[in-house]
Amino acid sequence: MQLELLNEQGQASSKLEAPDTVFGREYNEALVHQIVVAFQANARQGTRAQKDRATVKHSTKKPFKQKGTGNARAGMTSSPLWRGGGRIFPNSPEENFSQKVNKKMYRAGMASIFSQLAREGRLAVVESLKVDSPKTKALAAKFKAMKLDSVLVIADEVDENLYLASRNLANVLVVEPRYADPLSLVHYRKVLVTKAAVDQLKEMYA
Repeated sequence: MQLELLNEQGQASSKLEAPDTVFGREYNEALVHQIVVAFQANARQGTRAQKDRATVKHSTKKPFKQKGTGNARAGMTSSPLWRGGGRIFPNSPEENFSQKVNKKMYRAGMASIFSQLAREGRLAVVESLKVDSPKTKALAAKFKAMKLDSVLVIADEVDENLYLASRNLANVLVVEPRYADPLSLVHYRKVLVTKAAVDQLKEMYA
C-alpha cells in the first residue's frame, strides 16, 4: 500500500510504501463497530446510583385507609408506582460496563480502520512534526498552511513543546502510536502519521 507523503504546505510530494498487513486490509465494518463500542463502554465509570423503595425518603404511614376511598390499596408512598417512589431495578455504583475484546480482534480492527482511512485519502504521512517552542499559535499556523482543521497526529515521539502547543487547539489531538484509539481514528477528518511512527504501527498491528 502506498501512502501520500505530505510536505510543509500539505501537498503530496511523493509516495511511501507501507505494509499491506496494516494499511491494505479489507474493511470489516462489524469488527470496527465492535471495538469502537467496546472502547466507549470501557471508558464509562459506572458511578451513577439510584434509590430503591428501601432507600428513598418516605413515611411508613399508610397514605389512606384500605377500603372505601375508591383508590387502589397502598401501604406506603415509597412504592415504585407512586411519584417520588423508589425505582424497581435501580442502577448501582458498582455497575460494570466493560466489554472484553481479544488482542487479535483489536489488532485486526485497528488495521482495518487504518486501511479504510488510507483508501479514503484521510490518512497521510509527514517526515516529522516538531515545534521550536511551546506556542499554540505556531502549531496552529502550521496546520492552517497544510489546510487541516480536524486532525489526529500520530507522532513517534511527543515532546513537551509539541504537547503544550497542541493541547489547547480545538479539533486537534497529538498522540504516540500506543495511545491511538479506534474512536479518535474514526472521529477526526484527517490522520497524520510521522514516518517513524509508521514503523511502530507496523510492529503493533502487523
